[in-house]
Amino acid sequence: MSLIVHKYGGTSMGSTDRIKNVAKRVAKWSRAGYQMVVVPSAMSGETNRLLGLAKELAPSSASMSYQRELDMLASTGEQASSALLAIALQAEGVESVSYAGWQLPIRTNSAFTKARIESIEDKRVMADLDKGKVVIITGFQGVDEHSNITTLGRGGSDTSAVAIAAALKASECLIYTDVDGVYTTDPRVVPEAKRLLTISFEEMLEMASMGSKVLQIRSVEFAGKYKVPLRVLSSFTPWDIDLTEEARSGTLISFEEDEKMEQAIVSGIAFNRDEAKISVLGVPDKPGIAYQILGAVAQANIEVDMIIQNISRDGKTDFSFTVHRNDHAKTLDLLKSQVIPELGAAEVVGDTKICKVSIVGIGMRSHVGVASKMFKTLSEEGINIQMISTSEIKTSVVIDEKYMELAVRALHKTFDLDQDKA
Repeated sequence: MSLIVHKYGGTSMGSTDRIKNVAKRVAKWSRAGYQMVVVPSAMSGETNRLLGLAKELAPSSASMSYQRELDMLASTGEQASSALLAIALQAEGVESVSYAGWQLPIRTNSAFTKARIESIEDKRVMADLDKGKVVIITGFQGVDEHSNITTLGRGGSDTSAVAIAAALKASECLIYTDVDGVYTTDPRVVPEAKRLLTISFEEMLEMASMGSKVLQIRSVEFAGKYKVPLRVLSSFTPWDIDLTEEARSGTLISFEEDEKMEQAIVSGIAFNRDEAKISVLGVPDKPGIAYQILGAVAQANIEVDMIIQNISRDGKTDFSFTVHRNDHAKTLDLLKSQVIPELGAAEVVGDTKICKVSIVGIGMRSHVGVASKMFKTLSEEGINIQMISTSEIKTSVVIDEKYMELAVRALHKTFDLDQDKA
């Protein structure tokens, strides 16, 4: 029978009763003959609680030693939930064993709190599966070449699950969450949002990168690179739902663009509140300036998103880019202390009261005027666009944060995403 990977989010693991339900669901799949590997997140709120304790003891620090201890601390949440799930499965009469990432091992680089997976050993897991055991592996974490525990960043359990599915050549990776699939946008913002039965890998990748919280972007990248069949579905359906029905529920992330997909010009609206804009003003307009600014930012392990450079005036220009809001202060300090003095720029300013809104759809490749329709809609709502970024299948804008929900609702209606598709 096929090897299947299940991933359960923090809400799904949020209490002993919910862990019991997860165990019953996994046991159902195991008894049906599937080889089962499960990747759980920490119990809901546990990672925040642990990191909050660290902040009570010491202020945030960029030092490697501080970041190392944060990973040591945060990784314990997944270890606890994995052990609890193994115990619950054993109580169901199902043989199970849990492993921390370092025990396999899941090897990563040494970028604490933002580590990337480099390899996964599968011998130990395959041996247990061959004995009929359910194998539970901690998500979110691994071990570097110096035997330090590392974590993959928020949402890293999704990435762990997909990477494990790829390493084990699983038939499918099922991501169980507190929602029943991928929607045209967040139903909490637009109640009329519709669940998508299927979404292309490219669309899911863009939506994840643009701020959709359903899947972490690196998990989608892994799925695409290794062609891992991926499905997003709800862990709150009854555990004893018919297995065939369950296996077809939720949203399938597909690697083939069928005719129905091609009919949709825009498939979804993504948004991200966690953006901050950095502007370096009065920069000398000469070759190498972009590298001097962004090279230093990259060396500090800060990810840059949208970038814009204004027209030169009197040999000077303004250079703006966006980063995650958590990196705003760190980026400003870096530029002010190291980069600006060398460049001779006038000043550097930051803005944390912005957001990014994006329209995504593979149909945009073959339709003209989609971006202008977006801009017209925002204009009619009195929303000013600060930055624009495009690709073949998406258009993103940076706007004032206070207009985010208005923009999402207006665009969702403009592109008829509130209508049932035939």
